[in-house]
Amino acid sequence: METINIQFTLFSAFYSPLIATIECGFLEREGLKPEWSVSPPGRPATESIMDGSAQVVQSAPSQAFNAIKRGDSEYPLHFAQINEMDGFFITAREADIDFSWERLEGAEVVMFGGGQPNAMFRYACHRAGIDYDKIEAITPGGPDAIDQAFREGQGQYVQQQGPYPQQLESDGLGYVVAQVGPKIGPCAFSSLAASRAWLETDMARAFTRAYANAREYISETPAAEITAALQARFAAVDPEALTRCIAEYQQLGCWTPHVEITRGAFDVILDIFSYTGDITERYRYEQVCCPPPATGDAATGRG
Repeated sequence: METINIQFTLFSAFYSPLIATIECGFLEREGLKPEWSVSPPGRPATESIMDGSAQVVQSAPSQAFNAIKRGDSEYPLHFAQINEMDGFFITAREADIDFSWERLEGAEVVMFGGGQPNAMFRYACHRAGIDYDKIEAITPGGPDAIDQAFREGQGQYVQQQGPYPQQLESDGLGYVVAQVGPKIGPCAFSSLAASRAWLETDMARAFTRAYANAREYISETPAAEITAALQARFAAVDPEALTRCIAEYQQLGCWTPHVEITRGAFDVILDIFSYTGDITERYRYEQVCCPPPATGDAATGRG
C-alpha cells in the first residue's frame, strides 16, 4: 500500500471532509495509506508541498495570492474545495435571540487579527452594514489562544470555528448568536492544494476518488454518525457539541458534494480580498485553481 502524506493548516471539525477521507477508510480502498500532520504555527502548509514532505495540504485559494505577487512560478495549485462557506461563528457571553450585527460596534470582540479569517470577518461586517473599525478588537493569537482569552473573561463576543463555540455552549460559557457565512454566501473558502507534477499522477487520481466518496458521505450521513466516526480525533470535545457543530455545518452548506472549486466561488474570494485591499488585481482562475485530477468518476465534476 502506497503512503500518502497529508498536512493540515488547522485541524478542526470544519475540515471534516478531509478528516473523514483519512479516518473512514476511503483512502485504503484506493490502495493508499494516509499519514497526516498539522503545520507548525507560522509555517504555511503549502511549504510542505514545496519541500516534498506532503503530497496534499489543507489550504485556501487565497494562499496563492502572495506567491503570485512575489513572482513565484511553481507554487501549489488548488484542485479541490473543502468548504464552500465561511465556517466562523460569533458567540456572546449572554443569550441573545434578537442579536443584530450592530451590537458589535463598540463591543470588545476576541478575534483573529489577520489572514483570511480577519479578511472574511471584515467583509461580513461590510455586508452587514456595520463599521468594522468601531469594533474593539482583541487579538491574542491562534484559535487556542482566542478560546482561552474568552474563557478567562476577555471580550463580550468571540469569533471562532467549530467546535470551539459549541464547546463553549456545552460548558455554559457562551451562546452562538450568529454565523459569518450567510453574510458572505458561497465562496472558495478552504481547499486542497498540491504540486503540478503530483496532480498528473495515479496517486492523485486515487486520492480524488477517495475524497469524492468522503464528500458524499459527509453530506448524506447523519451528524451523530459522523461524530461517532471522528470522535477519537476530538477527544477533548463533548460528543454532543461535536454533533451540533457537524449538523450546523451541514445545514450551512459548507460541504457541498462536488469536488471542484467553481469559478463563481473563486470570484467571491476576489471580491473579498479586493475590498480589504489585500489584492489590487483580479487574478485569473487558472493562476490559482485547476480541475480535480480526472478519475472517470462523475463526482469530481470531470466525467
